[in-house]
Amino acid sequence: MTGFLRRLGRDRRGVSAVEFALIAPVMIAFYFGMAEITQALLAERRAGHAASAIGDLVAQSSTISNSDIGDIFMIAQTIMKPYPTTSLQMRITSITANSSGTPKVDWSNASGLSPLTTGATVAGVPAGVVSAGQSVIMSEVNYSYDSPVDFMVPNAVKFTRKFYLRPRKSDSVVKVN
Repeated sequence: MTGFLRRLGRDRRGVSAVEFALIAPVMIAFYFGMAEITQALLAERRAGHAASAIGDLVAQSSTISNSDIGDIFMIAQTIMKPYPTTSLQMRITSITANSSGTPKVDWSNASGLSPLTTGATVAGVPAGVVSAGQSVIMSEVNYSYDSPVDFMVPNAVKFTRKFYLRPRKSDSVVKVN
């Protein structure tokens, strides 16, 4: 029996298989975790691109209608593909600073969010973005990414993006019905 145990102790043929059995689960978990985090980052980038695109499309117009804004919201949903758009929330708001420099809502449209009230003061506008008499388009996108695998990211992650863009063709973008 002791001879058998000595030969077994010197035998190195199964060492690689044992090492692989110990390391493989960790490496597989790492691989799937990185793939899941990468998908979340891609969804975040698409949400940012959607926010930028909807604001830019509105800022390129001198007048805009409700149907135009509906089409722009559809474009944002297309940008989010192949990710589900059920949790995509968007809002476009035209803001003009009054004579004292306070930013006020000219008009607002939203999908999944509540539009801001016309004439309401807009809080949180960064300093220097809009000054007295100037207008700016504020686009907002909220997106909740829920991973289909739920391994590394078990709960939905909410991404929020906000952009401020100056109108290009006129001093302000006028909404027509």
